[in-house]
Amino acid sequence: MYLVQILLPLYDNQQTPFPRAEFDNVRAELTELFGGVTAFVRSPAVGLWKEGDERVTRDDVILFQVTIESVDRGWWSQYREALEKRFQQDEVLILATEVEKL
Repeated sequence: MYLVQILLPLYDNQQTPFPRAEFDNVRAELTELFGGVTAFVRSPAVGLWKEGDERVTRDDVILFQVTIESVDRGWWSQYREALEKRFQQDEVLILATEVEKL
């Protein structure tokens, strides 16, 4: 079993918030496709990373999680590219970790 995590930014590069409907659509898509989703939306996580010039960049992000039996890497790659376009990002981070249900 795998835990898939998707990190989506709350704001575009001009610090304009994305419409709530965009996140609602992602939640609905994941629920329809995988039978459920967990969305951490009340307290956004903070992502920090260094750019090439050593400047620290910050994103406030929402975390979506689904559990799946197997990873279809081709499908997830296409979904990541679609999210990058929808959320105007150079890269959307999607992680898959093998987990064991206890």
